[in-house]
Amino acid sequence: MSDFVISEEEFDAIFPKRHPFYTYQGLIDALHAYPRFANTGTEQTRSREAAAFLTHADFESVGLQYVKEINEDNYWIKCDYSQPFGCPAGQSAYYGRGPIMFSWNFNYKAAGDALGLDLLNDPWMVERDPSVAWQTALWYWNTQNGPGTMTSHEAMVGGAGFGETIRSLNGSLECNGGNPGSVRARAAKYEHITEVIGVDPGSHLTC
Repeated sequence: MSDFVISEEEFDAIFPKRHPFYTYQGLIDALHAYPRFANTGTEQTRSREAAAFLTHADFESVGLQYVKEINEDNYWIKCDYSQPFGCPAGQSAYYGRGPIMFSWNFNYKAAGDALGLDLLNDPWMVERDPSVAWQTALWYWNTQNGPGTMTSHEAMVGGAGFGETIRSLNGSLECNGGNPGSVRARAAKYEHITEVIGVDPGSHLTC
């Protein structure tokens, strides 16, 4: 997968202050889980999708500086006991981890099932293994609509644009006037990353 549209040098330029945990190789190793990611359509489309994904990673983890959620007081909230499988790793075990601060027991269960990993019983895998951390982010990006109407992957390859990926991640919390400042900040970061990798950002940058 060395033909990934973003080089290691560009990755370093995008995340100059990143935590050592977030390795470029970890990202490359994770790509096998979703081979269509940043690998569908024209080179421009592929580059835009990679840039959009890394924009949200940058935003959620503050430039990849944080491997896990900072506020430990909120850890216990991310366990939904109404799920039949419960929280076998403990009520406070499903806090945000990785590039998009992946959280909640039902997400750990679903992503683990999809990736062939027992994340429900060992959610700490996401903060131990860089490839697993990136895989959880790619799982959400490629398979989950979130509060939106399409996956972020579909938004970027289908032409809906970067703004629609914000909706798929945060919906009305940011879109439709929910938090216009945050939307503008994400769009600005996306434009910066597309500039680093030398691709036009396209249209529909906000939601």
